[in-house]
Amino acid sequence: MTALETRNGLPDALRVLVTEYPREGWEAHPNFTDLTRFWLDRHIMFREVIKRLTAGAAARLEVTIDPQRHAKEVAQYSRFLLNELKMHHHIEDAHYFPQLMGLDAQVEPGFTILDADHHALDTHIDALGTATNAYLQRWSEPDAPAGALHTTLTSFDRFLDRHLTDEEELVVPVILKHAPALD
Repeated sequence: MTALETRNGLPDALRVLVTEYPREGWEAHPNFTDLTRFWLDRHIMFREVIKRLTAGAAARLEVTIDPQRHAKEVAQYSRFLLNELKMHHHIEDAHYFPQLMGLDAQVEPGFTILDADHHALDTHIDALGTATNAYLQRWSEPDAPAGALHTTLTSFDRFLDRHLTDEEELVVPVILKHAPALD
């Protein structure tokens, strides 16, 4: 199964390069560049923002955060996350993936999976935007839909992390092996 919502990782046939170039050795590899570090840092940032949003929604449900403060954080961080994810995926789809996909036939089908992930994530991004807007419209009410927001964030976190992990384990080994000149 390769669908983002149901897979537990990349198929073994696409993990051949990550076996050859395991994560622990990436930064020490001579082909690990500042651009690769920047790209991975963006992934870390996405994970941190979604964790912050999820923790905030949990705190709102437990009534351990000021509702007004929480609404401000939700508005700020959700907008940032959703906009940055869309831009990040656009850059990958339009620039980086086309340059990387032809470099190693063993893992080329993985780029089709990543492209499908981006389309699936668009649906999840829209769902998160809808849940965020629904919450923000009613944040001050005792029955504000914080539970629905938390559920959406938890699902989104799972899908996003699965995608980011698989993307890293496909892309970074290709870069380390082939050292492409990325624009």
